[in-house]
Amino acid sequence: MSDKLKLLLKVTSQLTLEKDINKNLITLTGLTKTLLNADICSIFLHDEIKRELWSFIAYQTDHTIRIPDDKGIVGFVFQNNEIVNIKDAYSDARFDRITDQKTGYKTKSIVAIPIINSDNKPVGVVEVLNKIDRDFFDQEDIDLLNHMVFYINSIIENTALYKRLKKAQEEIIYKLSTVTRYKDPETQNHIIRVGLFSALLAEKLGLRREEVENIRLAASMHDIGKVGIPDKILLKLTNLSDEEWSIMKTHTTIGYEILKGGDSLLSEIAAIIALDHHEKWDGTGYPNQKKGENISLYGRITAISDCFDALTSDRPYKGAWKYDDVIEELKSKKGIHFDPHLCDIFIKNIDEIIKIKDLHKD
Repeated sequence: MSDKLKLLLKVTSQLTLEKDINKNLITLTGLTKTLLNADICSIFLHDEIKRELWSFIAYQTDHTIRIPDDKGIVGFVFQNNEIVNIKDAYSDARFDRITDQKTGYKTKSIVAIPIINSDNKPVGVVEVLNKIDRDFFDQEDIDLLNHMVFYINSIIENTALYKRLKKAQEEIIYKLSTVTRYKDPETQNHIIRVGLFSALLAEKLGLRREEVENIRLAASMHDIGKVGIPDKILLKLTNLSDEEWSIMKTHTTIGYEILKGGDSLLSEIAAIIALDHHEKWDGTGYPNQKKGENISLYGRITAISDCFDALTSDRPYKGAWKYDDVIEELKSKKGIHFDPHLCDIFIKNIDEIIKIKDLHKD
């Protein structure tokens, strides 16, 4: 088995272990550069709206390169759906020297191949520049590049599918969460803000990106259980009786029952948040009087986010508090209502929290 084949098998087998799609594409472009013994390998994707090819991954520059989709070598490859192999770029009339002038790079040999999706539609171009050990790319290089484009296209298509599914999932979650809007004075933006506050807190805590994203979506469903609370209690503007308050508190367990039992980590986190977001650090919360770290981390994160947004928002029964007053309230409840460490992190990043609040006003 050749060294190139061994390297190809080794790297492509590792792709399944990496969940970060961008990292996989960077790995593949690096591998392509190595296998073809070239100086640069870049991926250009098509922007249908602007009718441009833009550098999703491009070496030698920190700036995005944008090329009209009918200009230069990549434009020709994209428009004509064919492979181009050039020994001397500057002697080819199709070559656009502007990118070289902007980057200070000197292009010599080029091989470029279109990226064709499963619908047989071109979506981009892979371009490899400057063969290192000689002044041209041969048929073996082209065969290898064809093979690498297969992997690259698979990841790009999976990325597009993932984004569509993620968008659909997010839309469903927000629509489900806003069911309570028709019964509860809290707004849709409250739901969004609590999710964003919680995600920021989770990120500052150092949680993994996937977990941060799950918390953002799951925290948005924290009050879904209010759909099970009678209107006469949920919408009452005067103080609740002891019996009414006992019923109100069941929105946590109702939410848990609605969300539990799903197959995804997201639904699991959402169920935990629904159940735990009114527990208090000192054990005086509800529904289970959990104390300290016996309260889930997700519940502790959402508790701070929910309280901050509730206090800084207008409601039929109260006006919005000033930010300084809310910060003092959080400090006074640190170690009583809230996890002290999380409370400190939240207050330390209060400027970012306020930016989110201002960006998603009611």
